[in-house]
Amino acid sequence: MSEADDTTRRLPVMEKTPAGPSGPGSATAYAPVPGSGGRARRFWSRRRTPAALLALVLLGAAGMLLYDVSAVRAGRPAMHWRHVVAHDLAMRPLDSIWIKVCAGVVMAIGLWLIVLALTPGLRSLLPMRRDSPQVRAGLARDAAALVLRDRAMEVPGVQSVRIRMKRSKVKVRARSHFRELDDVRTDLNGAMATGITGLGLASRPRLSVHVSRPARKG
Repeated sequence: MSEADDTTRRLPVMEKTPAGPSGPGSATAYAPVPGSGGRARRFWSRRRTPAALLALVLLGAAGMLLYDVSAVRAGRPAMHWRHVVAHDLAMRPLDSIWIKVCAGVVMAIGLWLIVLALTPGLRSLLPMRRDSPQVRAGLARDAAALVLRDRAMEVPGVQSVRIRMKRSKVKVRARSHFRELDDVRTDLNGAMATGITGLGLASRPRLSVHVSRPARKG
């Protein structure tokens, strides 16, 4: 039977910082503490589904073409689709609507693949400050919005709140059922400033806070 440990570890808490002045629609910038582990970059998505679909299409097309070329070299007639494609390319004019549609589809797919290759993706994952070069951490935007929502609901006078967490901006829309709107807005700015700083994000999100009264019924 193990003995109980007499020592108690104190859990880390986020200390509140004084709130600055705010107007009817305030926007605040935050400067996170610079990390010592290097620059925190966005996470790259592996994009397995597009890569797998593209590989399957190319594999099927290459296999079919290779089989048809081998059959022709062996003295057998070419497949029916090659005759149809060759006939259509020879007889159909370039300004045909079907030629334009097919060219547009192929161009759109090519642009989509280029965008996937050049952009990191994973927009729902926010990079966090790197305190160690061996550790990379990220925070889901939904989880960050939930943390900020819980902190906003602790502000006196806030009845409901809706938070939209983006990579570069945090939009907070709250409704207050008592207290002056300016007082609620000031306290809400301070709470959100503390919450955003405590998230440990690597970027500098801008904060937009709007406080209004709930609509009257009847």
